[in-house]
Amino acid sequence: MSDSRIKKSEAEWQAELSPEQYLICRQKGTERAFTGEYYKTTDPGVYRCSCCGKELFDSTTKYDSGSGWPSFYAPVKNEVVRTETDSSHGMRRVEVMCSDCNAHLGHVFDDGPQPTGLRYCINSASLKLDKTKTE
Repeated sequence: MSDSRIKKSEAEWQAELSPEQYLICRQKGTERAFTGEYYKTTDPGVYRCSCCGKELFDSTTKYDSGSGWPSFYAPVKNEVVRTETDSSHGMRRVEVMCSDCNAHLGHVFDDGPQPTGLRYCINSASLKLDKTKTE
């Protein structure tokens, strides 16, 4: 099986992304709650990875979790994201990453609404809303 993930040097990522996107997506940073571009957005469309453009979340799965970050109860397909345990900051969480470019997106928690019971808590800087694509 070949590895189809996007591979770029840190210098290439740094040249392509804004300083905030680089800090969050490539260095696993977090934007402050209630400050991101999409935390209150209700526009229809598909949220893509801000690094590689992969479709990640549909606006129909977005909801207001009260957390201050865009929250979704499911990705467009399970295989578009990957997860791993994150033990940083003295907490045990599940980190969510883009399956194509390995960008840090945010974290997933098990306190979301039905039908999944999940809350994908995602940084706005990791996303780009494509308003032209609606299902």
